[in-house]
Amino acid sequence: MDNNKNWIDQRFPLTKVWNEHLAEYYAPRNFNFWYFFGSLATLVLVMQIVTGIFLTMHFKPEETMAFASVEYIMRDVNWGWLIRYMHSTGASAFFIIIYLHMYRGLLYGSYKAPRELIWIIGVIIYIALMAEAFMGYVLPWGQMSYWGAQVIISLFGSVPIIGPDLLVWILGDYAVGDPALNRFFSLHVVALPLILVVLVFLHIVALHTVGSNNPDGIEIKKNKDKNGIPKDGIPFHPYYSVKDVVGIVVFLMIFSAVIFFSPALNGYFLEHANFVEANPLKTPVHIAPLWYLTPFYSVLRAIPPMFGSQFPGVIMMFAALLILFALPWLDRAKVKSIRYRSYHYKIALGVFVVSFIWLGYLGTQPVTPMNAILARIFTVAYFAFFILMPWFTSIGKTKPVPERTTE
Repeated sequence: MDNNKNWIDQRFPLTKVWNEHLAEYYAPRNFNFWYFFGSLATLVLVMQIVTGIFLTMHFKPEETMAFASVEYIMRDVNWGWLIRYMHSTGASAFFIIIYLHMYRGLLYGSYKAPRELIWIIGVIIYIALMAEAFMGYVLPWGQMSYWGAQVIISLFGSVPIIGPDLLVWILGDYAVGDPALNRFFSLHVVALPLILVVLVFLHIVALHTVGSNNPDGIEIKKNKDKNGIPKDGIPFHPYYSVKDVVGIVVFLMIFSAVIFFSPALNGYFLEHANFVEANPLKTPVHIAPLWYLTPFYSVLRAIPPMFGSQFPGVIMMFAALLILFALPWLDRAKVKSIRYRSYHYKIALGVFVVSFIWLGYLGTQPVTPMNAILARIFTVAYFAFFILMPWFTSIGKTKPVPERTTE
């Protein structure tokens, strides 16, 4: 066995990679519940790729056959219904995990120096994941797939001067149809999964280069013993790898319960209109993307058209995403963790979370005068969190940060 390992190590740094990223990667000893979501996100990514491969074997990316091929998978392919529901439920599970993972970053300041690049790569993963999910959502070619694509993609036509040509370039036609379906299939199955895998790899390498943050926001690399080992660190394997297995088991129990008992989750994970084949002549009563895209859809709808164009709303929708990149430089606090921050940050973070959840809910609802007013209020609250951050993170009394991690 040792000879085989030596033979591999001479040709590929297997032992070096294992030690650097698992056996001898020292993580803070005070990880809590919030640190499950990184490994869960990796698990769901692998699951999405594997189930996607099996779905691709039977799916036909052609306008007149796409919906029927999904029905064929559901009814005639052995265990096809399970693979399809694992993939559709996995998309929502992915975003739930990613949102909780990002919230953990906001709680403990995981975006602050020296982890700015980790945060930036993470935001790029988030945006790529949104694109991947949207394109996958179009593929079943149900009513909401078709009309959701029609509404969202038509927004690019509002770009001044180049809008109409940009729209034709994206669609490959003058309306959502066969060329767009083929393009989205290619991007969803080949291009974006490759991009996501590369980004996740870079995210993990960047994380292991500077080390993991912890609930106290203390840099454990600054306090080492005579052997150069962090005094507040423990090897990731086996201590946290075993702990992550427990989190994975609990997640799979919840995930299985949703798949077997409520895969559509009352229209939130799979909308009712998407069980009807796309009909360009019949518009659904209410068109909205799936829940994980609705906060930004709400921002779009909250901005009134200007000169008959929805372009201001499009700008604000993309601004709501792009402003996330600036977070490491907007936060002026001297401490990382919410445990030691002033109450100003705690209140601001609470308002931000409430506004984001409300924007998500309003994006699933029809536009009414009251809903429009609420969407504008919560849009202002969303952007205020970032714009006012240099102010509310630099005022107020912070608690003293301990020199060593606390249990």
